[in-house]
Amino acid sequence: MTRVLAWGALAALLALPLTGIGSYPLHLVIMCLLWGYVYTSWSIMGRLGMVSFGHGAFLGIGAYAVVMLWNHFGVSPWLGAFAGIAVSVIVALVIGIPCFRFKIVGHYFALVTLALSEVTRLVIVALRDQTGGSLGATPDTALAQGVSSAPGAMQFSSKIVWFYVIIAFWLAALYVWHRVDRSMTRLALEAISQEEDAAASIGINVTRSKLFVTLVSAVMTSIGGVLYAQYQLYINPETVSGISISLQMVFGVIAGGLYVMLGPTVGAAFTLLLAEGLRLALGEHFKQFPALDLAIYGMLLVLFIIYMPKGILGAALDAWSRRGRALEPR
Repeated sequence: MTRVLAWGALAALLALPLTGIGSYPLHLVIMCLLWGYVYTSWSIMGRLGMVSFGHGAFLGIGAYAVVMLWNHFGVSPWLGAFAGIAVSVIVALVIGIPCFRFKIVGHYFALVTLALSEVTRLVIVALRDQTGGSLGATPDTALAQGVSSAPGAMQFSSKIVWFYVIIAFWLAALYVWHRVDRSMTRLALEAISQEEDAAASIGINVTRSKLFVTLVSAVMTSIGGVLYAQYQLYINPETVSGISISLQMVFGVIAGGLYVMLGPTVGAAFTLLLAEGLRLALGEHFKQFPALDLAIYGMLLVLFIIYMPKGILGAALDAWSRRGRALEPR
């Protein structure tokens, strides 16, 4: 029954653009799916005991790689995406290998990754002649008058095209999450998160297991940066890198449900609708408090950790399970 409902919900989602939904609601759905993809990429690593505050670095590398290579050298974003992935892999190795070999875990690992995210943002700002600095950058348009798509430049004026592109990557992220969840690597990392020395003593390769999941998560997040840059056609250091975007990922996943496959997507919808709701409710006053949404994220993060550690979806599933048991005949 659950599987039938899941397929029905997916079919309804795929048919959504054909219902005549407006441009702005469709944009919100696309952004929810895009951030759902990014949050799922983070949760593949975060749910296994490796809480990273540095994924804004990988998101920023992917976004800026495609835009800078396209704007300055005319390199297609399809090739630029591979360059961004390659750089993300190198950065993940440079950070991951020393951390995992020297057993930098817990709060110390979080601080190292937090520094990585902020260093990436500062580098982008410092290279203002190439990146546009804090003002951001816009990919050069490849859409001539009367032309609605430029596949070689990964630019499409139709939101319907982008909807199906993003949903394909979102489904791929869910598939990867599912495979990792069913793999021996998950069991190994759960054992490592409980007692690393004991896990190593029974033959688990700690460094290799951690590094594998870190690289998978980093590559997927970098691809998320590519999709964000090409869909939005504008990037700046604050929206794709730095501490704020990294903390947003952590909050979104925890709010939605860290240990549920669709939890990150629910968290993405929650954070996006919260930010949009604040912007619409406060109007011009919202611009006077640019960090208001982040302050509310922080406050809600504390409340979720204390009162709803399983997140929105996790708590809802628990409530449904308890209801089902209560209705069973005794």
